[in-house]
Amino acid sequence: MNTSLTFLRRLGPDPHANGAKTASCNGCPDILELADGDFAIIGIDITEAALPHLIPTVGCGPDERIVRVPRKTLVLAKPDIPSTF
Repeated sequence: MNTSLTFLRRLGPDPHANGAKTASCNGCPDILELADGDFAIIGIDITEAALPHLIPTVGCGPDERIVRVPRKTLVLAKPDIPSTF
C-alpha cells in the first residue's frame, strides 16, 4: 500500500454542507480521489457483519475492509466520477 497518499478532491458535495447532519457527525461518509487515480471511501466499517453474506466470487482480503456508503453519497458523486480509465 502506498503510504504517501495525496488527496486531490472530494467527489460529490460536502456531506455537512449547509449544516446537514449525517449519522457520523465526524465527517463521513465521503468519496475522495487520490493523486494516483484511485479512490478512497470513508464509510461505516461493516466487514465483520458482511463477510458471511458475500455473494459467490466476491471476497475480502485480510488487508481490505467492506464499508457502507449511503446511496445518496454515491448518487450525488456520480457527476464527479470519471467515465474513462
